[in-house]
Amino acid sequence: MSIERNLVAEPVPFAEALGALRAAAEESRLRILALLAEGELSVSDLTDILGQSQPRISRHLKLLVEAGLIERHREGAWAFFRLSESRAGLVDPLIAGLDRQVPPLSEDRARLEAVRGQRAEAAQSFFARLAPKWDRLRSLHVPETAVEAAVLDALGSRSIQSLIDLGTGTGRMLGLLAPRAARATGLDSSHAMLSVARANLERMGLSRVDLRQGDIHAPPFGRGSFDLVVVHQVLHYLDDPARALREASRLVAPGGRLLVVDFAPHELEFLRESQAHRRLGFAPEQIAGWLADAGLAAVETRDLAPMAQAEHQLTVTLWLAAESRDAIEADPQRAVA
Repeated sequence: MSIERNLVAEPVPFAEALGALRAAAEESRLRILALLAEGELSVSDLTDILGQSQPRISRHLKLLVEAGLIERHREGAWAFFRLSESRAGLVDPLIAGLDRQVPPLSEDRARLEAVRGQRAEAAQSFFARLAPKWDRLRSLHVPETAVEAAVLDALGSRSIQSLIDLGTGTGRMLGLLAPRAARATGLDSSHAMLSVARANLERMGLSRVDLRQGDIHAPPFGRGSFDLVVVHQVLHYLDDPARALREASRLVAPGGRLLVVDFAPHELEFLRESQAHRRLGFAPEQIAGWLADAGLAAVETRDLAPMAQAEHQLTVTLWLAAESRDAIEADPQRAVA
C-alpha cells in the first residue's frame, strides 16, 4: 500500500507532455513507473524485480529522468528514483488507469514485496545491533508514546502541507506525522539509518515519503520549503547545534513552525561514551536564544519529566517555534502564509 500524492498539478506544455508520454510508451518503462508509484526504488531493486541487466535498467531510467517523469537522488554510493512531482498531472492518471492485478504488473508487485522483505530484514539486522544502547537510553526518560502524544498535542489540528524531519533516524517522527502531511521528507546523514527508516515506513504503508541523505548543517533545500520542520532528539549529537537550528529555521516557510525535541540539562556523563552524545541537554533559554538569533520565537515549551524521580533519569523538552514579530516586521512579505 502506498500513500496518495496530494499535489496540485501544474499544466505541462504540449511539447513536453508529448515527449513525456512517448518516453512512457514502452513496456519496461511503463512497468518502472507503476513500480515507482509504490515508492522510491534503487537501480538494484529494479534489476531484481524486472529481471533485466543493470545497463538496460539504467538506460530506461535515464530516458524517464530526461522526460521529467521521474527524479533521481543519491544516497552515498546508491541512486534512488521516485516519480516526479512536476509531472504528477500526467503520470498519476496514467498509472491509476492500469490494472495491476494481472501480469506483468501483478508479478512485478509480488517481486517488489520480496525485495522489500529482504530490505526490511537487512535493516532489522542493523538496528538489532543498536537496540541495546537505545533501549538503555529510552529507559532513562518518559516512554516514547508520551513524547509522541505531547508532539501531537502541541501541533494541534492545523493542517500540514509540507513536512521535513531533520536527522530522521529510524523515521519514527515521519511515521507519526507523515499521514497528516500532503508532502513529507526525511533527511539523515547515514545511509544505514535511512535504510531502517525506509523499511519502517514501508511496513506502515508510507512508502511515498521522500528520504534523502544529507547534512543537517547544510540541508539541500531552498529557503522556506516546509511549513513544519522537526528536529527530534538530534541536537545533543551535534558539535554545532546552533548552526543546525539556524539551518532548520531557514527551511521554515512563511507562517510555518519549527518543532525541537531534546533533553533538558543533565549530568549523565556516561552518555558521551556509550551513546556518542556531544551535549548533555539544553537549557530553555539556550534554545530560545538560538531560535531568536534565527528569527524565530518559542511560542510553547513543554517539559516531560520522568514519572518517578529516581536517579539517572532525563527530562524531555519540546520547543514549538514560529516567526518572531521582529522578523516579520523586518520582512513583511514573510508574513503572508
